[in-house]
Amino acid sequence: MSSVARRTALAVLALAAGVASLGAWHVPGPTQGGERFPQRIISLVPALTEMLFAIGAGSQVVAVSSFDRYPPEVASRPRVGALLDPDVERILSLTPDLVGIYGSQVDLERQLARASIPRYNYRHAGLPDILTTLRDLGRVTGRAAAADAVAADIERRLAGIRQRTSRGARVRTLLVFGREPGALRRIYAAGGRGFLHDMLEVAGGENVFADIRQESVQAATETILARAPEVILELHEGPELQADETRALAADWGRLPALPAVAQGRVVIVSGEGLVVPGPRVAAAVERLAKALHPGRMTP
Repeated sequence: MSSVARRTALAVLALAAGVASLGAWHVPGPTQGGERFPQRIISLVPALTEMLFAIGAGSQVVAVSSFDRYPPEVASRPRVGALLDPDVERILSLTPDLVGIYGSQVDLERQLARASIPRYNYRHAGLPDILTTLRDLGRVTGRAAAADAVAADIERRLAGIRQRTSRGARVRTLLVFGREPGALRRIYAAGGRGFLHDMLEVAGGENVFADIRQESVQAATETILARAPEVILELHEGPELQADETRALAADWGRLPALPAVAQGRVVIVSGEGLVVPGPRVAAAVERLAKALHPGRMTP
């Protein structure tokens, strides 16, 4: 699997089911209505980082993970590791008053607890939880009004997409987010739970793996043939691919001519930033999926 494909797959597989939560905590800093808010936040979760900047709390972020690339301002922040390799010594040296971590980082959470550093314990479930997490971060950081505005805008945009894509039949869709380049092996597709599945449904697709209640499915070609998708949407997180790269990726699926999606020429490669990050850019990502599935319905 290429480095880009691997990053895309890991980005999605790291998002286990659950919701963000924060225990009782007290930190020094500006007050609002008697509450105190963190002023030195470290985020090890790219989705959380994007949310913090989107709600106006970017000035409170003092370090980010190794995989953070958006918004551009994160380039000026120190890097302190990521899901599998958090740099605990570096984190502690930055004297944070809040650290956003994945719920699966049990050892790191214990170490932070021993140092009496508050944690924002993050696990992501589905599309609605993006909005819940945004609003929760607003409350935690003293940016509640801004967070509500960002969440409301996402809700409005998603409702508009849902309305346009509901004007007709859904199409049976295989949503792929990782595979070996040049081959149809190690194919990772969206299962019937999680934000990618929810995004596909809002975009007007019927997930061929909707009955498998997990975030991802490692699908063999025999299984894909049996599911008979009418459309294959393959996501590539990162810089936009060149036209020849896109054609080559789509051509790989020609090895399965019996698939309705292949026979009908409906293999669509969607590339770009923010496609698999469950954060404030999610409405734009859903719109791209909707245009790929139902270009006629998405015309203003």
